[in-house]
Amino acid sequence: MSNQTIVVGAGSGYDKVRIEQQDVPAPGPGEITVRLRANSLNFHDYAVVTGLWGGVAEDRIPMADGAGEVEAVGDGVREFAVGDHVVSTFFPTWHDGEAEVEGFDTVPGDGIDGYARERVTRSAEAFTRSPSNYTHAQASTLTTAGLTAWRALMEDGGLQPGETVLIQGTGGVSIFALQFAKSCGATVIATSSRDDKLERLRAMGADHLVNYKRDAEWGQTVRDITGGRGVDHVIEVGGPDTLAQSMTAVRVGGHIAVIGVLTGVAGEVSMMPMLAKQIRLQGVLVGNRRQQQDMVRAIEANGIEPVIDKQFPLNELADAFRYQETNQHFGKICLDL
Repeated sequence: MSNQTIVVGAGSGYDKVRIEQQDVPAPGPGEITVRLRANSLNFHDYAVVTGLWGGVAEDRIPMADGAGEVEAVGDGVREFAVGDHVVSTFFPTWHDGEAEVEGFDTVPGDGIDGYARERVTRSAEAFTRSPSNYTHAQASTLTTAGLTAWRALMEDGGLQPGETVLIQGTGGVSIFALQFAKSCGATVIATSSRDDKLERLRAMGADHLVNYKRDAEWGQTVRDITGGRGVDHVIEVGGPDTLAQSMTAVRVGGHIAVIGVLTGVAGEVSMMPMLAKQIRLQGVLVGNRRQQQDMVRAIEANGIEPVIDKQFPLNELADAFRYQETNQHFGKICLDL
């Protein structure tokens, strides 16, 4: 079968992206063959493709997020049938329970080959079913961004109705967090550097808006919005340059989900606010398969739909990442296969 594939050369970089034709093996016991139809872009994928974190040591098929339909099933597969719509998992071997993986060695598009290709044969447990009403592009947004937001709020945070959530920016994780929080009856405070994006967040249900470019002490502003108490949960995607303000914004004993490194991977952070306020800092690296299945059911029950900013064909992958670099997008950027 035809299988157009995007490959990033060792070391990574836009100049090392090429298109190949690769064979696809028939599924063995416990495996399925999936005709992939869409990918979605994440900062992690960008880091792999550009070599931001040092690059890959060998040629690699990028992209952690893949969605499509099942074309063939191997012996013993009971969960899926030909024609089922499925979406990949970020950690193919982490099925349930507490975190049991470290780093990216098992992550598609990084430690192993990913989903920037037309077809793949892999263990059935490397996928879950997609929401029944989703397009393939919509489903592809769930693997990384959707599940990260879900785990941060619902699993680690134990979000309850009436609690307050602070989201940062308008990337995929933050927008999913807004949608999940509002579906649970929470109050959402949103930050962005652009007023037009803040207004779009308001239209999606954000209760309070803060332009962090005009307000350098936005953490205190957020705390003031809550009457001085502070928010219950922070979806922290900025990294070292925003964490101090997040610790100001959170309540005593509150929860900060440390997710992103958009401002870098290292920096000075004072320990005193964390100790004085007994803040719970939780690192979040996506989630497991059972959590993804729970999220899919919740999405179907609540009618939540992802926000997709722009879609590119697979062979324009480099252009898609260049667009991501502009930071103009609101929500997810996807590839059509």
